This record gives sequence, C-alpha cells and structure tokens, in this order.
Amino acid sequence: MAVEPRLRERTLTVNGVSKAYAMTGWRVGYGAGPRALIAAMAVVQSQSTSCPSSVSQAAAIEALTGPQGIVAERCASFQARRDFVVAALNRMPGLRCRVPEGAFYTFASCAGVLGKRTASGALLQTDSDFCRYLLQDFDVAVVPGSVFGLAPYFRISYATSMAQLEEACARIAAACTALA
Repeated sequence: MAVEPRLRERTLTVNGVSKAYAMTGWRVGYGAGPRALIAAMAVVQSQSTSCPSSVSQAAAIEALTGPQGIVAERCASFQARRDFVVAALNRMPGLRCRVPEGAFYTFASCAGVLGKRTASGALLQTDSDFCRYLLQDFDVAVVPGSVFGLAPYFRISYATSMAQLEEACARIAAACTALA
C-alpha cells in the first residue's frame, strides 16, 4: 500500500504458514484486505471448513511472531536445491525444465523421451509411463503431471537433502540415457 494507497480497498493478501515455516500439515492460513471482503470470506469459510485446532493456531502465532532468520536460511537452501535440480534436469536428454518461482517442487517436460523404448522394450507413450519407468527400473518416485492436468510433465520435489537430490538426478539421467 505504500506504493499506491488508492489500491488499499482493492487489494487482498492471502498467505499461510505451510511453506515458509515448514508447517504443511498444520493447515493454517490467513488473509488481509478490505473489511467487506474479509467478512464475505468468513461467511464462506464458516460453511465449508472448520477452525484449525488451538495447537495449530498457537504454533502459527509463534512462527509468525518469532525470529525470522530461519526463513531466509531456508529460502537460500531451497533456492540452491531448486537450481541444482533444474540444471541437472536440463542436462538430461529429452527433459526440459523451467525455473519455478515458488513452492518446493518443479514440473519438468518429458515430451522428449516419449516415443522411446526402455531396455525391456516398453514404449513410453505418456508422462505416467515415464514416471512408472523411473520408479520400477530406477527407484525414483516422481508424480505425473497429468494428475494435475499438465501432461507431458512430471513433478519432482526438492524438499529433501542435496545428497538425495544428487542421487535421484543421477538415476533419472541414467534412465534417460538408457532409452532407445
């Protein structure tokens, strides 16, 4: 609102504690905006969801009002892991990945490997086929983009250690190289 105060009555800010404070299971979110819009949101919310538990609410208050240094540290850590995964995927034959701007996963296109065959002769026709191939033959679990309406992509999370990401990316690279 500091840039353009006239936007105050037209601006709604919605956020939560899931990602920034690693509280994904706590299900606590919040909104700030014009009084009339917040009142309307409260009416809808009261009929569709229940209130977070008192423990969740207390934890969210501590997260939001406590020391914030961990947020910057976590952001830097996730950015390093994101950059590693995106670069690794973009070096693999048949895969392409854009740099995501949020969350802790990325969607990579596997269009370049579709139509290829595995060592056992199976034809990869869909993103689901590719994900199944990674899981069954290389022990890497990723999620087909088609379940999100994003075929032919797959989702890979980078919310794990760098060592695990290095191993997973090495296995995915081997899987892509093994295709004929």
